Amino acid sequence: MRIVKLDQGAKKDLQEKLLKRSPTHYTEYEQTVAEIVSNVRNGGDQAMFDYTERFDHIRLDASSIRVTAEEIRASYESLDPEFVEVMKRSAANIREFHERQVRQSWFETKPDGSILGQRVTPIEISGVYVPGGKAAYPSSVLMNIVPAKVAGVKRIIMCTPPGADGKVNAGTLVAAYIAGVDEVYKVGGAQAIAAMAFGTESIPQVDKITGPGNIFVALAKKAVFGYVSIDSIAGPSEILVLADETAEPRYVAADLLSQAEHDEMASAILITTSGKLAEEVSAEIDRMTQTLARKEIILKSLENYGYLFVADTVEELIDAANDIASEHMEILMRDPWQVMTKIRNAGAIFLGPWSSEPLGDYFAGPNHILPTNRTARFFSPLSVDDFIKKSSVICYSEEALKRDSEDIERFAKEEGLTAHANSIAVRFSKPCERRTE
Repeated sequence: MRIVKLDQGAKKDLQEKLLKRSPTHYTEYEQTVAEIVSNVRNGGDQAMFDYTERFDHIRLDASSIRVTAEEIRASYESLDPEFVEVMKRSAANIREFHERQVRQSWFETKPDGSILGQRVTPIEISGVYVPGGKAAYPSSVLMNIVPAKVAGVKRIIMCTPPGADGKVNAGTLVAAYIAGVDEVYKVGGAQAIAAMAFGTESIPQVDKITGPGNIFVALAKKAVFGYVSIDSIAGPSEILVLADETAEPRYVAADLLSQAEHDEMASAILITTSGKLAEEVSAEIDRMTQTLARKEIILKSLENYGYLFVADTVEELIDAANDIASEHMEILMRDPWQVMTKIRNAGAIFLGPWSSEPLGDYFAGPNHILPTNRTARFFSPLSVDDFIKKSSVICYSEEALKRDSEDIERFAKEEGLTAHANSIAVRFSKPCERRTE
């Protein structure tokens, strides 16, 4: 794995390379996705079933698109009971963490009789997309559904592509029902996103769509944003490890590889103040990779987006970390808490040698749906806040409005909005005489 001295040139080259992985750069697919979205919006079920047959090689109809109670029972029976219990424990941790995020409505009454406040309400219907294909990720199912459930969303639906046998992955399905899903539909790809965004005869229109997917799913979410809310347009997975000479090379190497195995576009980066550590980590990566199941994917990922940077100072290391704004950030340094206080941009931060990134992926409780491609500069992990709406509440007394009326009228007139000013003035002028016939 390449070892590079960290300087301004290296940082600039890295940023340019990493940003090219963003779904917003794959414009050559946008027209195809736009056509799918438009056709499903206008053609409803028929277009959705046609695309499912075309892309997933199975013909479904209104009677077979929704997962049945029998299929759910069969999925539970097919799984190792111990794994089901593991998912239940993970769901409990996720639920407990997200319950601390719940917001309450609030109101403040002032001496003049006015009342100001904020009313918090959950969205009505949430849609979750879950990929199929090469791998199934029940953990992502839990991470998407549990916060919506905690927020109080009344109806949660999930769309996921069926296999060639017309069935949904058993782990995906069981995770969905452990988390509290209401309905599951066998449809994937851009057509699933369009179906949830606009509704079809079989699938209800939702208020928000969350969940990961391939480039077509990401671009479809981008295309429907505004008609519905979305979580984000997620890019490939990424990890940044910050380490000094106190770090254990085996831990660093193992954690970098844990993300490199996701796909060929995943990035795994170490920034360290120790050249010796960088060399030891490189050797450990070479050794460990030989025995890992996804060796070919890992090698391609590291070749394209794997780096071991050596920084001269801790300050330089921290500046680079904030510029990269990684999805996952591990701090394996002498005083990780002290370094953490200087980190401004990161999706999730893991402190110390016993907090490896997979802990966050599966079990600790914080959400693993995280901002990628430097969007941690302005986005946050998926949370209960993503499934609520906040309405401002204003109730003024006559006394309060009269006190502020001249200021409001002046503001409105300065903006040339005399009807606004009149809306205030009419309340304190002589009442108009009623017309009589």
